[in-house]
Amino acid sequence: MFLSDVLPASIAWNPEAGDLVLLGVALDDLAIAETVLATLPAKARGQVFVEAASESEVRAVAAPGRVCVTWLLRDRGQSLTSAVDAWLAEMLPVEFDREHRVYAWISGESSARAILS
Repeated sequence: MFLSDVLPASIAWNPEAGDLVLLGVALDDLAIAETVLATLPAKARGQVFVEAASESEVRAVAAPGRVCVTWLLRDRGQSLTSAVDAWLAEMLPVEFDREHRVYAWISGESSARAILS
């Protein structure tokens, strides 16, 4: 059994083709996010927010080209909750003729889930 088989399964990571992906992780859960990122197809699109205490904890994180990794630093007043809420507000606009879908997992949640507009 590979680590990549265990970690995505532990959060029930199973996005549909075409889903935007969102990962919001505390530094302690970065290994889960990195494993999920390694399993994404090259054409995946989305956002990863990583919350850390300070800049000294920031490091490179490999992700598909259309997935942006943003570090949030608590010592600068940045918050994972605020960043996730703002991103979802932008990426899940209310449109009557189109449904928007984001597949997300946030640290502290037991499993990933689809969020629809």
